[in-house]
This record gives sequence, structure tokens and C-alpha cells, in this order.
Amino acid sequence: MTGVRDGEWAVKAEGVSFVYPEGTKALDGVDFRVRKGEFVAVLASNGSGKSTLIKVLTGLLQAKKGTVRISGRDIREYSSKALYQEIGVVFQDPDDQLFCASVEEDVAFGPRNLGLPEAEVRNRVSTALEAVGAIGLRNRAVHHLSFGEKKRVAVAGVLAMEPSALILDEATAGLDPAGEALMMRLLHRLNRERGIMVILATHSVDLLPLFADRICVLQRGKVLKEGTAEAIFCDHEMIERAGLRLPYISGLLHDLKQYDGVPIEGLPLTVGDARKRLLELIPEALIVGKCLWRDK
Repeated sequence: MTGVRDGEWAVKAEGVSFVYPEGTKALDGVDFRVRKGEFVAVLASNGSGKSTLIKVLTGLLQAKKGTVRISGRDIREYSSKALYQEIGVVFQDPDDQLFCASVEEDVAFGPRNLGLPEAEVRNRVSTALEAVGAIGLRNRAVHHLSFGEKKRVAVAGVLAMEPSALILDEATAGLDPAGEALMMRLLHRLNRERGIMVILATHSVDLLPLFADRICVLQRGKVLKEGTAEAIFCDHEMIERAGLRLPYISGLLHDLKQYDGVPIEGLPLTVGDARKRLLELIPEALIVGKCLWRDK
């Protein structure tokens, strides 16, 4: 990407490679950059390197080759305490992240370990739980929470540290469709209203056109393509090569175009866009007639 100064990148990885001890090459010369305030999805099928990239970007693994910079500073120069005040990490399984007896204690753990006054800790806990719609869970035992509630509390625990960036590994994994939509709307609101940069590693495609500014597609540890949702999902050959699929609504419209000859312009990525495109194909006289029939 051009036209962006180095200081404007919240995250900048260049030539990043990583090989696991048994010889698996998980990342191979990956270049990945995210602007301050962006919402970027790392999209890949399982085993393509997205979780490894997240771990390298958050300092949990160290790249064998290449560099990672957070806010213009080499990640190796950060202490763990300083790094995790800058970026918040949310793991795929919330049980890997929640370890205190109650929700309040868990969300308070990070701020309290920063040495903040207890009044400030309580304020941060309230603010973080309100942000994720979980203030009513404050006094609940963690082990009594549903999986979706645990996911939101894990996000709250990170928000209580007041990071400028959220980096999440499969944040919607294991959630039902309603829970997945709730999580994506939460991340979108944090991004748009608070300006928190979001990097979301996922293999789920259906909601990305609604929320992601850009999508980076990985396959076998390499970047296949990056761009807007439209640029990504209109490249059918690349999507197939990456072992992915189109969003369901896009797949339906693509089949109508390819196999049924329906003259739909472009490739709608959302239900709203698909409805608009289909209505454009209905003769105006038919629409007017339908409206007159309703009036009667």
C-alpha cells in the first residue's frame, strides 16, 4: 500500500517467516500492514497460518525472519507489560484467557496489575463491561457463563487495559449465528466509535463485507491477496485456491448469473445489496401494479 507514512501504521510486518520446531513452515515472507483505526480481517482456511501470524504480531512467537513493528517500534523493544498496554489480544478459546473466580475479578486483573488506584480499577471494569454489553454479568462466576458470554468478558478484560488495538484469533468461532453477529457488531462499534484498530483472524466469510475495511487472504503461509471485500470476493479463482467460499448471498447470486443467466450487475455481498440489484431487474410496471393492488 502506498501513500501512508510509517508512523501511521499501527501494525507493520515485513518479510515475516516462521517455522515450527518439527519443520512446519507456517509463515513464508508475509507482508502485512494495518493503519490506525482500521478494521482488517485475516481470512484463511484452517492450517494456512492465520493463528501463527496473530501470535507473531502479538509477541507470543518470534519471527525467524522479518520484522514486526507496533506503532513504528520494533516489537522486540517492548517489554511484555508495555506491549499489552498497546495491543489487546483475545484468544480463540476464552477459557485460555479467563482464570479468576468472578467476572469482576477477571476484568480487574489487568488494570490492578498496572498498579492503578482501586477507584480507577473499578471505573475501568464498569466501562469495559458496559462496552461489551455485559454489565449485568459483573458479579457472576466465570464458570457459570455461556460460551458467548465468556467471549464478551474476555474482550472486556482486554478493553480494561485501554489498548489502541485489538487483535483477535477466531473471535466468532463456536458461536451460533446470533452470537456471531453480536460479536461482529461489538467489534465494529469499538472500531468506529472508539477508534480502536481491529485485526480479526477468521475463516468465516459471511459478515466480513459488512464490517471489514480490508481483507488479507492467506494460504500456506503466504499472502494471496489483500483488498476490499468486493475485490476479494469477486476473485473467484483466488477464493477457490484458498479453500474458501463466497458469502452465502454472494454464492447464490453468482450461481444465478453463471447458471441461470440472470443479468445481475456486479456481485452483491450483502442481503441489502442483493435485494437492490434484484429489484432493479423487476419491470417498473410490475412494481407499480403491485403497489396499486396493495392500495386496494
